[in-house]
Amino acid sequence: MTRLRALCNEEKLYSIKFKNLLNHFIIIILIFIIDRISKIYLLNLHENGIDVDFYIFPFLNIYLAWNTGIGFGLFSTEPNIFYHFLTVLIGIINLVLIILLFSLNDIRKYFISMILGGAFGNFFDRIYYFAVPDFVDLHIGNFHWFIFNIADIFITIGIICLILVEIFSKNINKEHNAKNT
Repeated sequence: MTRLRALCNEEKLYSIKFKNLLNHFIIIILIFIIDRISKIYLLNLHENGIDVDFYIFPFLNIYLAWNTGIGFGLFSTEPNIFYHFLTVLIGIINLVLIILLFSLNDIRKYFISMILGGAFGNFFDRIYYFAVPDFVDLHIGNFHWFIFNIADIFITIGIICLILVEIFSKNINKEHNAKNT
C-alpha cells in the first residue's frame, strides 16, 4: 500500500513538473511569435515599398535597421567569421539557458523563459537573414538610443529581473543570517 502511495506521489510530482515546463514553453513560444509577427509585419511593409519610418510620439519612432551585431547593435560586422563565431556563441548561451530552465525551481524560471523567447527570435533572424531587424527607436531630440526590437525588450526585462532577484535574495539571506546569530 505504501509503495502504491509512493508511486502516486511520484506520478503527481512528474505531472506538476511537466505542467510547469509546459507553462514555460508556452511563454517562450508566445514571446517568439509576438516578435516574429512584429518583424514580419514591418519587413512586409518594407518589401512593398513603404518607408518604415513612422513617428509615433516625439520620443518614439519605428525605423527599420539591420543589426549584424549583438544586443543594441554592439559588435556589428559584415557576415564573416566573427559574425558566425558570435552566432555560435549565442547558440551555446541559449543551450545553457535551456539547461538552467530545467534545473531551476523558482521564479527565475519565468525570467529565463522571457530571455529564451527573445533570444530564439533574434537567433532565428541571425540564421535566416544573417542580421536582426531592429525597429524601435527611442530618442530625446536628436539623441537616439540604440534601435531595438520586441525580442530585445523581453531579453532586457528578463535580465533585469534576474539581477534584481539575485540582489534581493542575497539581502534577504544576509538579514536572515544576521537574525540567527
